Amino acid sequence: MTDNPWVVAGQTSAAGPSGPRSGVADATLTAENGDGGAVDKLALNAIADIADYWNGQYAKTFPGVFKPVTRFISWDSTAPRAQAVEFCRGSTFQEVNAAYCSVDKTIGFDRGTLLPGLVKKFGPMAVVMVLAHEYGHSIQAQAKLNGFFTPTVVREQQADCFAGVFLRSVAEGNSRHFTLNTTDGLNGVLAAVISFRDREPGASPDEHGTAFERVTAVQIGYTDGATACKGITRAELKQRRGTLPTSFQPGDKDRQLPVDQPDLALVAQSLTRAYPIQPAPAFDYGGVSRTCPKVTVTQPVSYCPTTNVIGTDVPNLAARAATGDRGDLLSATVGGDYNAFVVFVSRYMIAVQQARRLGISGADTAGLRAACFSGAYSTKLSRPGSDLQLSATDLDAAISGLLMDGLAAADVNGAVVPSGFVRLEAFRTGVLDGEDACLKTYK
Repeated sequence: MTDNPWVVAGQTSAAGPSGPRSGVADATLTAENGDGGAVDKLALNAIADIADYWNGQYAKTFPGVFKPVTRFISWDSTAPRAQAVEFCRGSTFQEVNAAYCSVDKTIGFDRGTLLPGLVKKFGPMAVVMVLAHEYGHSIQAQAKLNGFFTPTVVREQQADCFAGVFLRSVAEGNSRHFTLNTTDGLNGVLAAVISFRDREPGASPDEHGTAFERVTAVQIGYTDGATACKGITRAELKQRRGTLPTSFQPGDKDRQLPVDQPDLALVAQSLTRAYPIQPAPAFDYGGVSRTCPKVTVTQPVSYCPTTNVIGTDVPNLAARAATGDRGDLLSATVGGDYNAFVVFVSRYMIAVQQARRLGISGADTAGLRAACFSGAYSTKLSRPGSDLQLSATDLDAAISGLLMDGLAAADVNGAVVPSGFVRLEAFRTGVLDGEDACLKTYK
């Protein structure tokens, strides 16, 4: 049994519909400079539902009376300069963005590139998530959560958190215009969150957070509600980050390991020191054995309990590290060595469970424990003195892979829970709370 945060009263089914409800009249809101097309209607329906939610919930957490945003501006970033309009004291010419303007309390969005791109790549609920985030900036301003010197990254993760709060309401079936299932629908939303990560962590004072941090903030909002969002402060973020890397250190970009046999052997040595078990498993880098009694072997790494061997198809595993965004504006695919290594690590964690007699089959038990233990091991790599060191984007690469195919959250037979949220939550639990939390949560 698992403590699955998506099992809540009244939620939509895991495999049910996700996206705009059919047969529901559009909201009566209008956007300045809008074209009245499908994208404008999607955005305004989302904003209307978000406002309805906070109208009923704001006073339960914050003092004062909720004041809804009443002005919206739509623009087409592909339009000629002469057709650009002003938003937040700037021109919208080629402005691929959605934002809340604190100067005049407006929400603006690009109907030409950004919002259609989100729909095409991640589905319409990604647009809802983005606008829930922007509305979150209005909530934090009304609630006076921050001061002049509050860092941008804190403000942004509060807004991510408020988006998570609203997404839970949609998942519970309480949105007039939208539904959200907890498999492909929610997976698309989380992929969109990853796509808005800082590509160069710590490089700008306008820091928004790594993919790991932004997904964490969304999950905090969903799991713990608006009160927890209020608790995201400079001190909380510092504590949550701990020893985890938040910016590239000199040489980090050049130290990506090639995911070959020698470097896999280094990871194996690190694992056996961090999680010693007896008898220790053997490592076969010549490929995955096709025969393992009573077990469905997994590619590109598999653990066979009968022989106590972890077999690896090295070229196939290395291919994961070569994936990446390739300059895409919206990409949830984060390449790098740790996208591959975390799968290798997770198969060792199946061996650890075998040695501890915890059980190694069951996607929602052994599989999530493997992901959680892999997260706990990842944190060990961030501590001073570790022979292998995490870089600033390694956790992003890990959660990208966990959302993409979930191999690092598979049980011994390759079974994976369909909810990317649950897979990422397991890994995050290990990273932030350690091995003991894994054992308490995934039984």
